[in-house]
Amino acid sequence: MHPDRVGPYLIEKKIGAGGMGTVYLGRHRETDQQAAVKVLPASLAREDGFVARFEREINAMTQLSNPHIVKFFENGEHDESYYYSMEYVDGETLTDRLRREKRIAWREAIEISLQICIALKAAHDAGIVHRDLKPSNLLMARDGTVKLTDFGVAQVFAATRLTATGGIIGTAEFMSPEQAQGKRATKKSDLYALGAVLYVMITGRPPFRGKTSLEVIQKQRYGRFDRPGLFVPEMPHWLEEIILQLLEKEPDKRFSDAYVLSLRLREVIKKVELSSQESTEGGSFHDGTSPTIALNSDPGPGQGTLMRDLIREEVKSAHRRTPLGEWLNNTWVLVALFVVLVAGGYAWFQGREVSPERKLEQAKHLLEQTEDPDWQAAGRLLNSLLDDDPDRWKDEVDPLLEEVRKHEILAQISKSRRRRDALLPTADAKGFLEQADRLIEIGDFAQAETVLTALVNLLADQPGQSAYRELAQRKLDGLHSPLIEPQNDQQGLLETSLKLADEFTEQGRHDQARAIWKSVVELFGSDPRAKERVQQAQHQLKRTIQAE
Repeated sequence: MHPDRVGPYLIEKKIGAGGMGTVYLGRHRETDQQAAVKVLPASLAREDGFVARFEREINAMTQLSNPHIVKFFENGEHDESYYYSMEYVDGETLTDRLRREKRIAWREAIEISLQICIALKAAHDAGIVHRDLKPSNLLMARDGTVKLTDFGVAQVFAATRLTATGGIIGTAEFMSPEQAQGKRATKKSDLYALGAVLYVMITGRPPFRGKTSLEVIQKQRYGRFDRPGLFVPEMPHWLEEIILQLLEKEPDKRFSDAYVLSLRLREVIKKVELSSQESTEGGSFHDGTSPTIALNSDPGPGQGTLMRDLIREEVKSAHRRTPLGEWLNNTWVLVALFVVLVAGGYAWFQGREVSPERKLEQAKHLLEQTEDPDWQAAGRLLNSLLDDDPDRWKDEVDPLLEEVRKHEILAQISKSRRRRDALLPTADAKGFLEQADRLIEIGDFAQAETVLTALVNLLADQPGQSAYRELAQRKLDGLHSPLIEPQNDQQGLLETSLKLADEFTEQGRHDQARAIWKSVVELFGSDPRAKERVQQAQHQLKRTIQAE
């Protein structure tokens, strides 16, 4: 059910929704102009953080005027909430297009990217970094015009502290490595995102995929992606080189700005056309005769005769065999050589003893691999060093074995999670890590941060729990939530969880609120100090169930 009116706009239908509000198609009562009207829900309008972000989006759009950026009209307040109106684009998002067609031909992908470059240059010249460039934020009009929208997480240079605060902001599949580390985004971060958009347009898949957003973020920081030419071999290698440069981990290795990128993209079209023209012209001599006819006929002395003789001599040379070549052409000789080679290699490996220093180096290398480290092999090497000379290697090996232990715990958690369908795990350190993973999967980053923060505090001084504590800290470092601040006391988990459940209830997110109350009962039900809070959670849980 949508409102009949928002400000001066009569609402016709709902056309979209997201984390920062709902978008309606409206018509101005006086001018009869169509507009897309974005409304911040009343529940979020009471939160300073959401209001500030909404205002920041308005501030960014008012500074921009470009045919490839959605035009801003006006803003105001309505029914205790906030709204703004903008240009209505009759068409679809790039996401819709990709869902329907899977891939886009490389020539059209370049044309779309050139329009995005124009939009980004205008934003960057105005001192604005979009920070969330992705297919769903690219509107495609029916006439082929592409328009950039949704500046909700845009970063304005030299703006307030809110815009300069660190944290992971953006969409995982299109997020630059520096954003994934919580660093300040720059215009080159938008270029990385454009590289990911170009990649997904041409191949039908993003550069990195994973089961959770956190997994994708880690791959953005450390992983390697498949070259787009593996999926689309017909694409020009010049275009592939551009995509690879856009997706460089280091910002300095990318293009300097969107304008330079647009020049390179235009060059691809010119190079392909020139290459095609040269290939066509190369199919005949200047006089129009076919190369095959010229070489097989006898035109008399001249270039044709010289070319024919040279080719014949080259063919004869290729067929001449040396005595060594004749000897190696014998099958039994080749079999005998192969046996000698295998036997010699086996003897060499058998007689070659790996030094302890080499074992340590190999173990370190195995653990340092960012993609699927072979921690089991590393553990075997490290344990063999301790078996041979524990006094000599203990100090160097023990920290590495601790790393092996962390990988083992992660493997156990992953295996355990595959066997479970329930949201709540057992109430131990490993179980809490599983719970955090599940919350991250469903997109409840705030509650995941709450669980991980409390777990880090609980395990601070407990013996034998350092591996679990460090894993929890690593997961916590990869999250950012504006709803809650880290707690320094062990009661922070309980208090913050109940507060968050109340907020979810006000926002109408009842399923998530119930999940928190269930978690409180499960985790703190046996703690006498939390008796009152547990009863409160049970009461709220019972009340919402009865209401349904």
